[in-house]
Amino acid sequence: MGAQKLMEINLSNLSLFLTELAEERKIPKEKVIEILEAALAGAYRKEYGKKEEKYRVRFNPTTKKPEFFLVKKVVDKTLVYENSPEEGKVKFNPYQHIWLDEAEKIKKGVKVGEEIEFPVPYKETFGRIAAQTAKQILIQKLREAEKESIFQKFKEKEGEIVSGLVQRKEGNNVFVDLQDAIGILPKHEQIPKEFYKPNTRMKFLCLEVRQTSKGPEIILSRRHPKFLVKLFELEVPEISSKTVEIKSVARIPGVRSKIAVMSKEEGVDPIGSLIGPRGTRVSAVIQELSGEKIDIVKYSQNPEEFIKNALLPAKVAKIELKNDKAIVEVPENELSLAIGKDGQNVKLASDLTSWKIEIKTTEESS
Repeated sequence: MGAQKLMEINLSNLSLFLTELAEERKIPKEKVIEILEAALAGAYRKEYGKKEEKYRVRFNPTTKKPEFFLVKKVVDKTLVYENSPEEGKVKFNPYQHIWLDEAEKIKKGVKVGEEIEFPVPYKETFGRIAAQTAKQILIQKLREAEKESIFQKFKEKEGEIVSGLVQRKEGNNVFVDLQDAIGILPKHEQIPKEFYKPNTRMKFLCLEVRQTSKGPEIILSRRHPKFLVKLFELEVPEISSKTVEIKSVARIPGVRSKIAVMSKEEGVDPIGSLIGPRGTRVSAVIQELSGEKIDIVKYSQNPEEFIKNALLPAKVAKIELKNDKAIVEVPENELSLAIGKDGQNVKLASDLTSWKIEIKTTEESS
């Protein structure tokens, strides 16, 4: 809308034009004003000025109209070379420069390097060529501002949950409509065997936001351990109030997870807080994770106690710690439970506690 209207710029209704443009592009009005000032300055030079000249435009908050200025830089002989170019010096150009003694007559106390503004006649309309110049500047600057605005918005959401509609799948990547931008869910951040049906609303972890020449690149994840943490933060008020803290997480995405929690307030059950009344809180997280099983265990600063909790539901008979290795003894009838299907239980317990866990039966140790 806004860029097209510049083909026939009329500055009499500029305030309305700026408001509409800001709302349409979802850019702060102050930024739109800054962009349009640059566009009008370019158009003014094209229509009424000379190529070497510099113009500046400022909107008067009282009259709601733009004011046009020719801008010249203050120089003295120490900054100017006569014939041969010298490093750090410029050739005096009457369209761009003004001598210091002349500038002092206009602005008392002016210093070398400052800019002097000369008001020029106000022009309410521009011709076709000047309007085209303004349009090109405006489109370019608006695109840059939109990209920057989106980048900043999602950069602030790094490490947080975002919601979006699955748009399409191209190759191994899933593209997600985040309303203001398109996010990318790469293959290595997808939950294995999870189906991403178009127009399905899902939650994602905003893993990383990068600025590229084509605009912001928003990388999403559903398999990162932090995604599990953030899902529980949405469901459990005790985590938000910092009454309960998640100490560590281990995941086999789409299959099984273990999460270690502790209470910071006496009388608060950390495991019960995450499970919720009748299991509603943990059920909501499991549903979002397409049925991924979740073991919630109590964290302990005591390594032996923590390892014992992490291996639940298996019962541990004895634990021996050697450097970073934990040799765990379990009854014969608990061995398969301690190891778990395909070694899942012992692997997750190792990841959760950061100990290398070796399972033995009490019979093997005797």
